[in-house]
Amino acid sequence: MKIVEASNRRAIDRLLTAAGGPSARLGAGGDRAFERRVQRIVDAVRDDGDRALKRYAKRFDRVSGPIEVTADEMREGAALVDPAVRRAIKQAAANIARVAFRQIPKHFDVTVAPGVSIEQRVEPLGRVGCYVPGGRFPLPSSLLMTAVPARVAGVREVIVVCPRPEPVVMAAALEAGATRLFRIGGAHAVAAMAFGTKTVPCVDKIVGPGNRWVAAAKAIVARRCAIDFYAGPTEIVIVAGAGKPAWIAADLIAQAEHDPDARAIFITWNRPLAQRVVKAVAAHSAGRAIVRQSLGVNGAIVIARDADEAMALANRLAPEHLVVDREALARRPLTAGAVFVGPYTAQAAGDYATGSNHVLPTSGAARSRGGLSAADFVRVMSVQRITRAGLAGLAPVILPLARAEGLEAHAESIEVRLRPRRP
Repeated sequence: MKIVEASNRRAIDRLLTAAGGPSARLGAGGDRAFERRVQRIVDAVRDDGDRALKRYAKRFDRVSGPIEVTADEMREGAALVDPAVRRAIKQAAANIARVAFRQIPKHFDVTVAPGVSIEQRVEPLGRVGCYVPGGRFPLPSSLLMTAVPARVAGVREVIVVCPRPEPVVMAAALEAGATRLFRIGGAHAVAAMAFGTKTVPCVDKIVGPGNRWVAAAKAIVARRCAIDFYAGPTEIVIVAGAGKPAWIAADLIAQAEHDPDARAIFITWNRPLAQRVVKAVAAHSAGRAIVRQSLGVNGAIVIARDADEAMALANRLAPEHLVVDREALARRPLTAGAVFVGPYTAQAAGDYATGSNHVLPTSGAARSRGGLSAADFVRVMSVQRITRAGLAGLAPVILPLARAEGLEAHAESIEVRLRPRRP
């Protein structure tokens, strides 16, 4: 990994641009030719339905038979999974559900003034689509992180798509209570869920991580179907002034093994520690081609003047995962998808077992929101009730404001209700 100085503005600007600048975001200086290819796939599935979907499934996902995995197939696949893994899936699902339950917005009733009451009503979405990547590794954890909160929120139908659903993914689908599972992926799977086909039902919202084809397709269909957020390559930023170099290196390597485009950054004000981490990374990444590529191109160790500068830079990066080595740093204002505090709070623990969701915003999107939660699967609406006396009490507020905006009919709609009643 390369070491750069925080005072090197050009190097820091490159890190910031890659993390969330214009070139990192779809449709803002991105690959226009690539976007047009994704658009063609989305349009074909929208217009031709199953015919286009099956054509792409055969071409990209190597599906020659039915694209839906039946309940019997899921049970047969799950039976092949090691019992220890099935137990781990069950416990992980329970932890995710426990956290998700607390994330659901609460119903309430409040009296604003005499005769004026507001009810906050929370309703689950009817049907959601969960995208589960199926590239280099099967990812049952991603299925749990998307489907379990949806179920906890009360969603009736949870549709899951995965280009290559291995038995362990099928086991996770059963544990999470997925309604249907399809062996499709990429832009065509996103389009199918957004627009619906004869085989794949359209959904109210699409959630879950994926490659750049998936991210681009989600951005395109967002005009028609709600999505969680843009999800680019995975990221970690570690801020530490002390610690075991081998542990810090292990976290950087763990993130880098996801993908050649993954980003792993260590920020410290301890130069000797930075040098020891470089050596530890070199030693423990030997023979791991994807890790070497990721860290060589996208990784960096930044030397800051002090903890203040380190945290300021971390917040500017707004990473998906932020690791800090002490509680004092965690008490500061933070900008990140998820935060991990202390030497034993390994980021990988959050990927699988803590119950916190690992579907997180990337590419700077953490500046405006956190990770996926049960709240993403509900609608929060206001139900308003006003008596005649309550409306009369509000009139001195409504009428001047309506007329100040030039909306005379708004004012009249109040006045007509408050005219003296005829005997």
